[in-house]
Amino acid sequence: MIANRDIPGVIAPPPLIYIGFLLVGWAIFRFANPEVLGEAALWLKLGFGLETQTRRYVSLALIIGGLLLDGAAAGYFRRLGTAVEPWKPSTVLATDGLFRFSRNPIYLGFAITYVGLAIAMDSVLTLLLLIPCLFVVDRFVIQREERYLTAKFGADYEAYRARVRRWL
Repeated sequence: MIANRDIPGVIAPPPLIYIGFLLVGWAIFRFANPEVLGEAALWLKLGFGLETQTRRYVSLALIIGGLLLDGAAAGYFRRLGTAVEPWKPSTVLATDGLFRFSRNPIYLGFAITYVGLAIAMDSVLTLLLLIPCLFVVDRFVIQREERYLTAKFGADYEAYRARVRRWL
Protein backbone atom coordinates (compact mmCIF):
# COMPACT_ATOMS: atom_id res chain seq x y z
CA MET A 1 0.00 0.00 0.00
CA ILE A 2 1.29 3.46 -0.92
CA ALA A 3 0.81 5.93 1.93
CA ASN A 4 1.25 9.31 0.23
CA ARG A 5 -0.67 8.98 -3.01
CA ASP A 6 -1.79 12.30 -4.49
CA ILE A 7 -5.50 11.43 -4.60
CA PRO A 8 -8.44 11.96 -2.24
CA GLY A 9 -9.23 8.25 -1.85
CA VAL A 10 -12.96 8.46 -2.54
CA ILE A 11 -14.92 5.26 -1.94
CA ALA A 12 -16.17 5.00 -5.55
CA PRO A 13 -16.67 7.21 -8.59
CA PRO A 14 -19.52 9.55 -7.57
CA PRO A 15 -21.60 8.94 -10.72
CA LEU A 16 -21.64 5.24 -9.84
CA ILE A 17 -22.89 6.02 -6.34
CA TYR A 18 -25.84 8.01 -7.70
CA ILE A 19 -26.55 5.40 -10.39
CA GLY A 20 -26.34 2.62 -7.81
CA PHE A 21 -29.01 4.21 -5.63
CA LEU A 22 -31.16 4.91 -8.70
CA LEU A 23 -30.90 1.28 -9.78
CA VAL A 24 -31.79 0.00 -6.32
CA GLY A 25 -34.86 2.26 -6.28
CA TRP A 26 -35.80 1.22 -9.80
CA ALA A 27 -35.37 -2.49 -9.00
CA ILE A 28 -37.50 -2.31 -5.87
CA PHE A 29 -40.15 -0.29 -7.69
CA ARG A 30 -40.03 -2.56 -10.72
CA PHE A 31 -40.14 -5.90 -8.94
CA ALA A 32 -42.24 -5.01 -5.89
CA ASN A 33 -45.92 -4.31 -6.01
CA PRO A 34 -46.30 -0.49 -6.14
CA GLU A 35 -49.58 -0.76 -4.22
CA VAL A 36 -47.73 -2.48 -1.39
CA LEU A 37 -45.22 0.35 -1.37
CA GLY A 38 -48.03 2.91 -1.46
CA GLU A 39 -46.22 4.85 -4.19
CA ALA A 40 -49.23 6.59 -5.75
CA ALA A 41 -50.72 7.62 -2.41
CA LEU A 42 -47.36 8.86 -1.18
CA TRP A 43 -46.82 10.97 -4.33
CA LEU A 44 -50.18 12.64 -3.74
CA LYS A 45 -49.43 13.26 -0.05
CA LEU A 46 -46.13 14.84 -0.98
CA GLY A 47 -47.85 17.06 -3.54
CA PHE A 48 -46.24 15.37 -6.54
CA GLY A 49 -49.45 13.94 -7.97
CA LEU A 50 -48.64 15.38 -11.38
CA GLU A 51 -50.29 14.48 -14.64
CA THR A 52 -48.11 12.31 -16.84
CA GLN A 53 -47.37 15.13 -19.28
CA THR A 54 -46.50 17.60 -16.52
CA ARG A 55 -44.34 15.00 -14.79
CA ARG A 56 -42.45 14.47 -18.05
CA TYR A 57 -41.76 18.19 -18.44
CA VAL A 58 -40.67 18.58 -14.81
CA SER A 59 -38.41 15.54 -14.96
CA LEU A 60 -36.92 16.57 -18.30
CA ALA A 61 -36.21 20.09 -17.02
CA LEU A 62 -34.49 18.71 -13.91
CA ILE A 63 -32.46 16.16 -15.88
CA ILE A 64 -31.31 18.73 -18.43
CA GLY A 65 -30.62 21.32 -15.72
CA GLY A 66 -28.55 18.87 -13.70
CA LEU A 67 -26.58 17.75 -16.72
CA LEU A 68 -25.93 21.35 -17.79
CA LEU A 69 -24.69 22.16 -14.29
CA ASP A 70 -22.39 19.13 -14.41
CA GLY A 71 -21.12 20.03 -17.87
CA ALA A 72 -20.41 23.64 -16.95
CA ALA A 73 -18.52 22.68 -13.80
CA ALA A 74 -16.57 19.92 -15.56
CA GLY A 75 -15.74 22.31 -18.40
CA TYR A 76 -14.36 24.79 -15.89
CA PHE A 77 -12.11 22.06 -14.44
CA ARG A 78 -10.87 21.23 -17.92
CA ARG A 79 -10.17 24.90 -18.71
CA LEU A 80 -8.12 25.08 -15.52
CA GLY A 81 -6.21 21.98 -16.58
CA THR A 82 -7.11 19.91 -13.53
CA ALA A 83 -8.82 16.54 -13.32
CA VAL A 84 -12.60 16.35 -13.03
CA GLU A 85 -12.38 12.82 -11.67
CA PRO A 86 -11.89 12.74 -7.89
CA TRP A 87 -9.66 9.69 -8.09
CA LYS A 88 -7.03 11.69 -9.98
CA PRO A 89 -4.70 14.38 -8.56
CA SER A 90 -5.92 17.97 -8.37
CA THR A 91 -3.45 20.45 -9.79
CA VAL A 92 -5.39 23.69 -9.32
CA LEU A 93 -7.96 24.87 -6.80
CA ALA A 94 -11.24 25.74 -8.57
CA THR A 95 -12.80 28.79 -6.88
CA ASP A 96 -14.49 30.77 -9.67
CA GLY A 97 -17.42 30.14 -11.99
CA LEU A 98 -20.00 27.88 -10.38
CA PHE A 99 -17.49 27.15 -7.62
CA ARG A 100 -18.12 30.66 -6.24
CA PHE A 101 -21.57 29.45 -5.13
CA SER A 102 -20.98 25.80 -4.25
CA ARG A 103 -17.88 23.78 -3.48
CA ASN A 104 -19.55 20.80 -5.16
CA PRO A 105 -21.62 21.90 -8.16
CA ILE A 106 -21.01 18.61 -9.96
CA TYR A 107 -22.46 16.57 -7.09
CA LEU A 108 -25.31 19.07 -6.89
CA GLY A 109 -25.92 18.54 -10.62
CA PHE A 110 -25.91 14.77 -10.09
CA ALA A 111 -28.50 15.19 -7.32
CA ILE A 112 -30.75 17.37 -9.51
CA THR A 113 -30.48 14.85 -12.35
CA TYR A 114 -31.28 12.07 -9.87
CA VAL A 115 -34.46 13.88 -8.75
CA GLY A 116 -35.51 14.28 -12.38
CA LEU A 117 -34.94 10.60 -13.07
CA ALA A 118 -36.83 9.56 -9.91
CA ILE A 119 -39.79 11.71 -11.00
CA ALA A 120 -39.59 10.28 -14.51
CA MET A 121 -39.67 6.78 -13.01
CA ASP A 122 -42.69 7.86 -10.93
CA SER A 123 -41.04 6.37 -7.87
CA VAL A 124 -41.23 8.05 -4.48
CA LEU A 125 -39.04 5.30 -3.06
CA THR A 126 -36.29 6.12 -5.56
CA LEU A 127 -36.63 9.81 -4.68
CA LEU A 128 -36.36 9.01 -0.97
CA LEU A 129 -33.21 6.97 -1.62
CA LEU A 130 -31.53 10.24 -2.55
CA ILE A 131 -31.19 10.93 1.19
CA PRO A 132 -28.90 7.95 1.93
CA CYS A 133 -27.19 8.54 -1.43
CA LEU A 134 -26.27 12.09 -0.39
CA PHE A 135 -25.09 10.77 2.98
CA VAL A 136 -22.72 8.35 1.23
CA VAL A 137 -21.48 11.06 -1.15
CA ASP A 138 -20.98 13.50 1.71
CA ARG A 139 -19.25 11.08 4.06
CA PHE A 140 -17.20 8.94 1.69
CA VAL A 141 -16.49 11.32 -1.19
CA ILE A 142 -16.77 14.98 -0.19
CA GLN A 143 -15.20 14.68 3.26
CA ARG A 144 -12.28 12.73 1.81
CA GLU A 145 -11.86 15.31 -0.95
CA GLU A 146 -11.91 18.10 1.63
CA ARG A 147 -9.16 16.44 3.69
CA TYR A 148 -7.14 15.95 0.51
CA LEU A 149 -7.62 19.54 -0.68
CA THR A 150 -6.74 20.90 2.76
CA ALA A 151 -3.53 18.88 2.77
CA LYS A 152 -2.71 19.86 -0.82
CA PHE A 153 -3.69 23.57 -0.90
CA GLY A 154 -3.61 24.46 2.82
CA ALA A 155 -4.69 27.98 3.73
CA ASP A 156 -5.99 28.75 0.24
CA TYR A 157 -8.47 25.88 0.46
CA GLU A 158 -9.42 26.72 4.05
CA ALA A 159 -10.18 30.33 3.06
CA TYR A 160 -12.26 29.10 0.12
CA ARG A 161 -14.04 26.61 2.35
CA ALA A 162 -14.85 29.35 4.86
CA ARG A 163 -16.54 31.56 2.26
CA VAL A 164 -18.33 29.01 0.02
CA ARG A 165 -20.92 26.49 1.15
CA ARG A 166 -20.49 22.77 0.56
CA TRP A 167 -23.72 22.38 -1.44
CA LEU A 168 -25.53 25.72 -1.88
